[in-house]
Amino acid sequence: MSETAPRRRLPWWMRWLHTYASMIAFGATLFFAVTGLTLNHADLFESGEPTVRALDGTLDAATLRGEPDKLVIAETLRRVHRLRGTVAEFAVEDDECFVLWKGPGYSADVTIERATGSYHLEESRRGVMAILDDLHKGRDSGGTWSWVIDVSAVMLTLLSVTGLWLLFYLKKRRRAGLVVGFVGGMLVTMCYVFGVR
Repeated sequence: MSETAPRRRLPWWMRWLHTYASMIAFGATLFFAVTGLTLNHADLFESGEPTVRALDGTLDAATLRGEPDKLVIAETLRRVHRLRGTVAEFAVEDDECFVLWKGPGYSADVTIERATGSYHLEESRRGVMAILDDLHKGRDSGGTWSWVIDVSAVMLTLLSVTGLWLLFYLKKRRRAGLVVGFVGGMLVTMCYVFGVR
């Protein structure tokens, strides 16, 4: 076998890996690129006030005596009022309980009087762009979406590394590519050093 064979095989595998990894990550790359722009200019894209809903109701006071069953209370309220998100907080005090649901572009909070079971609910829903921006940040989006962000970060890192690796096999463009990459890195660094206070 020729000594140059491994060298020839490596760029082929790198090209294969770079090409198909970029196709797998295409949706995530486009999503995080677009929402990075909308998030940076939220005042332009997130127009209007959130839609707020307020209402009152009553729970069975028996469920609030002693140590309240948090799961039953939270899921009852979720089912009755079609609440979204996950329970971010459930505080129990002597005279009342407070439950908070959070999700991308969404929040709902309920204050419950333990003695009577009466409660007051306030729900806030923001627009589509606010939801997408919260997904970009991973805010209140749960474990599955956190996993999506982690996988996307790994894929983008893989694309960067394999792209740089392939550059070393392009003799005519190697030097220019490295210079452009260095200049790009320096520009970002200088923007941070001189533009961020």
